Amino acid sequence: MARIRLLPDEELPPDSAKQVAAIEGSGGDASVSRALAHHPELFERYFRFYSRSHEDGLVEPELKELVRLKIARLNDCPT
Repeated sequence: MARIRLLPDEELPPDSAKQVAAIEGSGGDASVSRALAHHPELFERYFRFYSRSHEDGLVEPELKELVRLKIARLNDCPT
């Protein structure tokens, strides 16, 4: 399986660095943000899409999150 190198703090673009700092400052895992920082334009578009797809729809956000975590675990993804 292909792996994307997670950018360390010193390689993050300024906007990505702020996002990572906020996530990690609240105790969260910023792995996805560090991976998306390779392509800053995609970074913003992804979170705009993710937020809408996570919050809207017929399925509750909590159930969507549980499914996301199960899929990540099945794929050996530490997110």
